[in-house]
Amino acid sequence: MPGSSINLTNQFLIAMPGMADETFAGAVVYMCEHTDKGALGLVINKPIDIKLKNLFEKVELTLDRADLANEPVYFGGPVQTERGFVLHERLGDQDGGHYNSSLQIPGGLEMTTSKDVLEALSHGAGPKKILVTLGYSGWSAGQLEEEIGRNGWITVSAEPGIIFDTPVEQRYDKALSLLGIDPRMLSQEAGHA
Repeated sequence: MPGSSINLTNQFLIAMPGMADETFAGAVVYMCEHTDKGALGLVINKPIDIKLKNLFEKVELTLDRADLANEPVYFGGPVQTERGFVLHERLGDQDGGHYNSSLQIPGGLEMTTSKDVLEALSHGAGPKKILVTLGYSGWSAGQLEEEIGRNGWITVSAEPGIIFDTPVEQRYDKALSLLGIDPRMLSQEAGHA
């Protein structure tokens, strides 16, 4: 439909089984922003070999929250992999408001890139539910729409419980279940009715 645009902000992008790009094979991406200029998201189901306590040590902070210390850091995507991104529940003003560099995702969560969120967490404050990534996933204008048109991705409204409360190895299947899809039923072949 020429002239129409889709907005995938606060949705999951779920890689189809035939995803040609190995970086995104089996990925579930939480979409933080999608505009006519492009899109930005964080992969939520690809942990890397760094624990949060180790990441905090690298930025010269201590993490005294036992519930977070051994949580993994995630591969958020191939862009700016040296930079941290913190996806977290939306904070109200009673929680001290927002951080220096936070993106409020309409209808969804918040994504913070400034160190002050890590400082708050190191003092036992800050958001209770977090997912920390190194890097993000980015698409230029029209690129994501083209990939969806080639059956690279399917989308569904995001469910925070999948990000924060579901074991990592179950996130792909749980995201698909939001659409009523059993992953075994998906074909690697693209087709159009």
